[in-house]
Amino acid sequence: MAADPRFHPAAGPFQLSDLAKAAGAEMVGEGALPFRDVAPLELAGPDEVAFLDGRKHLDALRASRAGAVVLRSEFAGSLPAGCAGLISPAPHLAFARIAGLFHPPPPPVPGIHPTASVAADAILGEGCEIGAYAVIGPGAILGARCVLGPHVVIGPGCVFGDDCRIHAHASAVCCIAGDRVTLHHGARVGQEGYGFAPTPDGRFLTIPQLGRVRLEDEVEVGANSCVDRGAMGDTVLGAGTRLDNLVQIGHNVTTGRGCVIVAQVGISGSTKLGDYVTIAGQAGLTGHLTIGSRARVGAQAGVQGDIAAGQDVTGSPAMPVKDALRAALYLRRVGARKAHPAGMEEQKGPPAGRPEQTD
Repeated sequence: MAADPRFHPAAGPFQLSDLAKAAGAEMVGEGALPFRDVAPLELAGPDEVAFLDGRKHLDALRASRAGAVVLRSEFAGSLPAGCAGLISPAPHLAFARIAGLFHPPPPPVPGIHPTASVAADAILGEGCEIGAYAVIGPGAILGARCVLGPHVVIGPGCVFGDDCRIHAHASAVCCIAGDRVTLHHGARVGQEGYGFAPTPDGRFLTIPQLGRVRLEDEVEVGANSCVDRGAMGDTVLGAGTRLDNLVQIGHNVTTGRGCVIVAQVGISGSTKLGDYVTIAGQAGLTGHLTIGSRARVGAQAGVQGDIAAGQDVTGSPAMPVKDALRAALYLRRVGARKAHPAGMEEQKGPPAGRPEQTD
């Protein structure tokens, strides 16, 4: 079953050799038909390409009607009759390249919608597409071929490089962005950070947030995610960093290159991430922490201390994965045996200070 052409029109068709070249894959067999799209292994037809991502789906591969399948060399012997193979050591990546060949991002349609509001001194690069009711503030700069969806707001003085895509209802203020940056629907970048001081009479006085947000090349900010500007200094998302939907980045947080921050993660102010850090869904990080490069934080972890480079942690409070697994196993054994934790004697009778109940 190919993608619905109402929403995802496909390029092509392509020959098997075209797909192999795009994916950097080796061909096994020949495709009988031109290929028109990609599809899941179980639903693909003779003119579609699927992929196999592991041994557990070998039965589905053997039963598949796909015209070609992207897979590792050790699984090529399970290809059904008439199905070509595209052999790659990284099938997921190869398939992504093939899918991108069929479904490239739509090119900009240059022009400014008549309902858009563009400041007289804003600078728009060649080939930009500005959607309905978009607002571009004074002194803002967009590079070439940027696409702004409906109701996007680009605040005064903001800068975006070439080939940026800012989807409907996203907004950016106090933001300096590089090339190929994407803000998904409803993303908020550069708003005031959460900074205030208590007053003697019990109220709160907002501390002016005087920094910026810097988004380096190829950063993506997911739908309805928020990136606060710095209090003093900048909040920085390093090149290639990707935020999933509903992520909160506090003021003066910095990430290195290629960090992956999954849905509903919250990172408090002034925490610093190294390169290629992964933070799984719903994890929470307190402020002023240092997370080393290539560290990984498990889902729903509560991180209250620094994490060394390359370390994996999970649990709340977060601890090294091996320690967390030992603790979980111990608690499971305690529950299964109705045992008592070490150092605690079995309690007899009612708790101290509480009289026995009699019928």
